[in-house]
Amino acid sequence: MRFKKQKNHRKTVRFFSVCFGFRKPFKVLCDGTFVHHLLQNNLTPADKVIANCLSAPVTLFTTSCVVRELNSLGASQSASYRAARQITIARCDHEKRIKADACIEEVIGEQNSEHFFVATQDADLRKKLQQIPNVPLIFGLRNALFLEKPSKFQREYVKLSEEKRLHMTEKENKALAKRIGSISAKVDAGDSSDEEGLGHHSPGLQPHNTRNYPVINRDVKDRVRFKRKKAKGPNPLSVKKKKSQEKPNVAAGKEAKGDDDDGQSKRKRKRTRRGKKVSEGADGMAR
Repeated sequence: MRFKKQKNHRKTVRFFSVCFGFRKPFKVLCDGTFVHHLLQNNLTPADKVIANCLSAPVTLFTTSCVVRELNSLGASQSASYRAARQITIARCDHEKRIKADACIEEVIGEQNSEHFFVATQDADLRKKLQQIPNVPLIFGLRNALFLEKPSKFQREYVKLSEEKRLHMTEKENKALAKRIGSISAKVDAGDSSDEEGLGHHSPGLQPHNTRNYPVINRDVKDRVRFKRKKAKGPNPLSVKKKKSQEKPNVAAGKEAKGDDDDGQSKRKRKRTRRGKKVSEGADGMAR
């Protein structure tokens, strides 16, 4: 049951988001009866409870007339009055206090330009707001909150607005006829000038598929060419490696030759006689 309720709420939120442009975080306008219901059923904090109902973040609003009405009810509504004072006040422009339901109706207006969700326990107020196309309604039932489905009037309004979008208005029809008449007049003038040899059609009036482009500008290389796959060699990983066959006598010959080369490859040391000459010169001086 709970899953079905959440599914219906998501459908309703999607309906108002797609058809009327509601965006997150949603604005919820609360009246005194709804605030009192939340406190009686321990549905606190209010913003989290409503956010769970809508499956989206919300911002709570109320009006100064609602707060004044709760204050005028005395000690019985003192807790509701204190809770309502903590909510953001929406501008209502009423110097003197009026009834809460009338104040909310004026704030919503005929278009609901602020895209408010209205949360109320007043059944009469909900019936009045159902006749406004883009006003979603929230109400409480015991310890649960519910989002009302779009009313029949709201659904019919959406259907009519979609049908209107498919058809042109009278103003658009007149503009289109005027445009067609001007284009046809230019085309007739161009035809007459061609017959007399005085001119030719303007390229702007010709459709795109009738323009004659020169053949030189067409590039044949731009055509897609598919390369045919040719047979390749075998997979080197699947080919068996050749065994290395070495003759023993050749290997032995290489070893013997290597030994001879080692003896011949030794470099001879060049000795100098500089030290000897120096020693001989020293002996001569001594004599």
